[in-house]
Amino acid sequence: MEADLLHRIADAMAARESLPLVRIGGPIQEVTASAARVGGVSAFLKLGDRMGFQANGREQVAEVVRVDAAGVTVKPFDRRIEAGIGTLAYRLGDPTLRPDASWKGRVIDALGRPVDGLGALVAGSRAVPIDAAPPPAMERTRVRTPLRTGVRALDLFTPLCIGQRIGIFAGSGVGKSTLLAMLAAANGFDSIVVALVGERGREVREFLEGPMAASRARAVIVVSTGDESPMMRRQAPKVALAIAESFRDGGESVLLIVDSVTRYAHAARDVALAAGEPAVARGYPPSVFSDLPRLLERAGPGLDRAGSITGVFSVLVDGDDHNDPVADSIRGTLDGHVVLDRAIAEQGRYPAIDLLGSISRLSGEVWTPEQRELIRRLKAMMARFEETRDLRLMGGYRTGEDADLDQAISLVPRIYEALRQEPGMPPSQDAFLELAQSLRG
Repeated sequence: MEADLLHRIADAMAARESLPLVRIGGPIQEVTASAARVGGVSAFLKLGDRMGFQANGREQVAEVVRVDAAGVTVKPFDRRIEAGIGTLAYRLGDPTLRPDASWKGRVIDALGRPVDGLGALVAGSRAVPIDAAPPPAMERTRVRTPLRTGVRALDLFTPLCIGQRIGIFAGSGVGKSTLLAMLAAANGFDSIVVALVGERGREVREFLEGPMAASRARAVIVVSTGDESPMMRRQAPKVALAIAESFRDGGESVLLIVDSVTRYAHAARDVALAAGEPAVARGYPPSVFSDLPRLLERAGPGLDRAGSITGVFSVLVDGDDHNDPVADSIRGTLDGHVVLDRAIAEQGRYPAIDLLGSISRLSGEVWTPEQRELIRRLKAMMARFEETRDLRLMGGYRTGEDADLDQAISLVPRIYEALRQEPGMPPSQDAFLELAQSLRG
């Protein structure tokens, strides 16, 4: 208790020392349901700056989303603006965060405030920006170290590397959260950072105390539920990345999970439309498609002698439409994608991974030449099995007419059965050996 009180006093003194001697501000001139206009400060502010104002005895924080000659448009992190016309809005300092190793096991919101009832957070020794630029491309280390996830289907057909960025594309209710939790249990990571963006409030605690329970002690959880403002939902992945970058720069191997990037794009769309941007693709303004690569590129390997961030980004495919512009943009930015198929889930095969539609762009760093040839042959066999499914169901094929198809009919169902893996099952130790044993059995 005394140590916690001393930390709070030290944080308060540090915050007081960082206050400017002169504050830049202006009066609120217009208030709408989603934003406010502040006059007289256009020459002193830029996009992304923070402003604060007093309302109902407390400080509300907003972000500048538009600047013109007459004033600036600010959008609050709260659900609505409680200030009125004439209220003084003032510029706040640059948004930063001070992550610390003691944050592991804690749950915070998109502004870096604890929401788990376990007391105040200990401020780290170094401030990091929330919206940092990705590391320079030519100074990053190469991604070469294989990662054993413990999920047989992934380790066989879409193997990953430490520092890789992979997307999990799925509709709702196909087992996306369960697969994310299975990945969080993988060995080889010093810390885990999870951003739950736009989740239902009921599901947050269920996810933390259910699938994530085994990995909770080494994880920092950033939560922004669906009922919070678009600003909070847009901010949550950035805060998670700032924490992950702090751990990475300290030499740690970090697993970053963002669930989901689609809801981040929805929040960014709401903010951009409130700032007056036109919609160009299914209601999405142009800035969304530039914000997505900037966010995703922050994950990955760090500089030489630093750690790495292995990024797992879930993509909620609206209406199972994999050609959605957001999904298409994310797919082109990441180092691979895992597709979860509703038809496979309906067959009771979990994880419901579409093995033929999923790809890892770094699989060449993991497979040996013999393994690469084996996977090629297995995929060809599965493709033959799937493309003749309707023909066989109608009785249009007789055994003995095609030796390759006969082999596929014999082996593919056994391969599918060998890849089934429920959350309670032990993780895979050697996926190729286990598959061979299953087929021999």
